[in-house]
Amino acid sequence: METNTNTKSHSILSYITWIGWIVVLCIRDKEDEVVKHHLNQSLVINLAATIVNIISRVGGVVGTICGILSLCIFVFWIIGIVRAAKLSTEPLPVLGGIQLIK
Repeated sequence: METNTNTKSHSILSYITWIGWIVVLCIRDKEDEVVKHHLNQSLVINLAATIVNIISRVGGVVGTICGILSLCIFVFWIIGIVRAAKLSTEPLPVLGGIQLIK
């Protein structure tokens, strides 16, 4: 697998909030499949976190369930960053099968 010098930094940066994701989307090499993979994975994580955060505003039992889901999303985020640092394209558990960026 041939990668350029920015692949690792772009892959990791894509997981750092929505701002990092947008920056990498704009400056990435369009042919780099590793960065594209991590952009997709981080988009799924960011969307899941945003949705869970909005739903958690309900409170009560729903809020508690959303708190647990937020913890799971945090773990997926850490796994994604570690895999980006290793330039791995292995999909994340549960969320990895969702392809939003073709």
